Amino acid sequence: MISKVEKYDNCGSVAYIVADVDKIKTLGLGEKESEYLHKTFEKKDYAMLNLYDRLCFVVKPNAKKSLDEQRESVRICGCSISDTLNAQKYTSVSIVDLTGNDFSVDLAEGIELANYRFDKYLSKKKDVSLSEVKICGDACEKKIARINSLVKGVFVARDIVNEPLSYMTAKKLAETVEEVGKSCGFKTEILDKMQIESLKMGGLLAVNRGSVEPPTFSILKWEPENAINERPYVLVGKGLVFDTGGYDLKPSSSMDTMKSDKAGGAAVVGTIAALAMAKVPVKVYGLVPATENRIGATAYVPEDIITMYDGTTVEIANTDAEGRLILADALSYAKKYNPELVIDMATLTGAAMVAVGEKNTAVLGTSPDDIAKLKECGFNVWERLIELPLWDDFAEQLESPIADLKNCGKRYGGTITAAMFLKHFTDYKWVHLDIAGPAFTEKKDSYRGNGGTSVPTRLLFKYFTEMTKNN
Repeated sequence: MISKVEKYDNCGSVAYIVADVDKIKTLGLGEKESEYLHKTFEKKDYAMLNLYDRLCFVVKPNAKKSLDEQRESVRICGCSISDTLNAQKYTSVSIVDLTGNDFSVDLAEGIELANYRFDKYLSKKKDVSLSEVKICGDACEKKIARINSLVKGVFVARDIVNEPLSYMTAKKLAETVEEVGKSCGFKTEILDKMQIESLKMGGLLAVNRGSVEPPTFSILKWEPENAINERPYVLVGKGLVFDTGGYDLKPSSSMDTMKSDKAGGAAVVGTIAALAMAKVPVKVYGLVPATENRIGATAYVPEDIITMYDGTTVEIANTDAEGRLILADALSYAKKYNPELVIDMATLTGAAMVAVGEKNTAVLGTSPDDIAKLKECGFNVWERLIELPLWDDFAEQLESPIADLKNCGKRYGGTITAAMFLKHFTDYKWVHLDIAGPAFTEKKDSYRGNGGTSVPTRLLFKYFTEMTKNN
């Protein structure tokens, strides 16, 4: 938990943030310690001193870099501080920011996010001793409260992603949404298989056909009384609790991380949980269609033709292009809310990693202004977006002689053709985030951890809180 204190009491571990080496003189350190820091900062922007009864950390952001890059480097330093303090069983740390750039909240965020552990299934738990992060001085209490809420939302999303299918079925995901809603303060409605069938959500039902577990469709509503908007923003997240690829079976090496295919849905839950806990005055709804994609006696196969929620007929060209089918039903369903904007997020295409790398998100859509704002927020929190075009000629790959659409095109430009498929089901301002790369890590990535990262929860929280700066 991050809290604010008026001043550092000179006992216990402390992390100083300085703008230049001259500030080191004001820290009250000895000559040898100061000399060591000067030498260290010639090569890097982080140093630690063991003062025997406590640890002293000094962080010096590189002023030659952009402010967003500096903030990210501070968060990364926060991960190192967290790891060190936990390894040595310290319980608290105080942050003193001497830069005037309000880096203290960034450092605290990095420390808290690095404290995450998913050890539910370990017989020997990974102890986390660090429980208190104190920001000294003039930090804004509202900003601290929002960061605390965001951290909790991030952990909600990470937990959902990291749970295996043996626990996190589509039904369990819906139950988790309900539990999180009750604890965080947003409304939930869960549609079961019978209701999904009555709505004729053909995409979700087709993908579910090979599974013995029923699908679910979770509706989340954060509706604050003081909301600045009348028409809701709607977040749509892919909730594939596991993806084998269906009869277009994935190779085993590609199936190893497929519990992460629900990362889009998890981010929707984490974002709305954070907004509700922070009481951000923006009306936001969430839609999470959930199932697994399996092989089975009744599973859908290539060349099947299905009818979607909005009546569109779709020829199945590839059963591993299933995420767009369940998203399409949700995007059509979103029309009933007359939304201000719809943002969908999904680990949708491996092509996105080829196009924009493993650490970035591909963004496409029909609202240039909102994409520009999201890109700016992405750099602020270092969940960066790279925009790809939605050119009409890509839609030609989705033409079918026997149905309204095919569910995928050729190999090349796969991220764009997937988005073009989704676009067909929208008639409102819409943004698509393909998070296939950054949603899950197979080794530790600083404060993002190992496993589910929660991307794009922090980005979306920033996007909505920026709307309410003066509220």
